[in-house]
Amino acid sequence: MLLDAATVIGSSGVALLLLAFLLQLLRFVRADGAAYAALNLAGAGLACYCSYLIDFKPFVVLEGAWAVVAAVALARALRVRQLRIPNGSAS
Repeated sequence: MLLDAATVIGSSGVALLLLAFLLQLLRFVRADGAAYAALNLAGAGLACYCSYLIDFKPFVVLEGAWAVVAAVALARALRVRQLRIPNGSAS
């Protein structure tokens, strides 16, 4: 059985969203951290694109909004990380 592109893309996006949720519940990543936000951004972006491919507008809006919020969270997490490391160096 061959899967169409939308199914593969959508399944990948949902898997990333669920992985982020699981990792956060198990305390492997912080809810305010860059890894959590990046997984959410990638997952929501893929799920949004899949919803667009199958022409399901309510989920395009939902996943698009999720991706925007995750992008803001990722930018914030990266900015906080950069403020903690003087001059952007790891020393």
